[in-house]
Amino acid sequence: MGFPETLDHLVYAVPDLEAASAAFEELTGVRPKPGGRHPVGSANTLVALTRNGERAPHYLEIIGPDPQRAGSGPVPVFGLAHLERPHLATFAVGVRDLDDAVARARAAGYDPGDPKPWSRATPDGGELHWSLAKREDRTYPAPVPFLIDWGATPQPGLGDLPTLELVSVRAEHPDPKAVGRSLAALGVRLTLDEGPEPVLEAVLRGPKGDTVLR
Repeated sequence: MGFPETLDHLVYAVPDLEAASAAFEELTGVRPKPGGRHPVGSANTLVALTRNGERAPHYLEIIGPDPQRAGSGPVPVFGLAHLERPHLATFAVGVRDLDDAVARARAAGYDPGDPKPWSRATPDGGELHWSLAKREDRTYPAPVPFLIDWGATPQPGLGDLPTLELVSVRAEHPDPKAVGRSLAALGVRLTLDEGPEPVLEAVLRGPKGDTVLR
């Protein structure tokens, strides 16, 4: 097993960000660092992911409704509006030219969505900007990733974050052939098996041994 070479980050969606981040620290021995808040009403905490013992541009995003905006309505991304328990929802792959990547995927038979600008307000008062192409799936986990282009913004996985080792990423789906065609259109290699329902699974290694997120 391995993981996609173009992996940018894993998305661990949670209904309560503060509780899930504390539980993650208890489980792994690593405390996620606050990342910031998104205009759509979500917030995140982050952990960098090493690769074969070396720092790589990968990270884990724990994302949930922004605690500072409690009661402001459902959050319309990653299934957070109706999420009841934490799970590994999907992942992002990095590209250098988002418009070109979208065009190539569409030509190969998969529409990843239109490129859109995104931003995040950081705890130190700054703001990060990037672009992504993302379809909001009707159900999660979603083993087909979205595309992200950081442009001139430094990729967060190489920043000042606590770290865990990424051991592997795999998925299951009732129709692996269809999912495989979508992955191929994006140029993404992912260990994919047939299963009764969609599953995305990552193995992380840290102070408390191996942790399986799914």
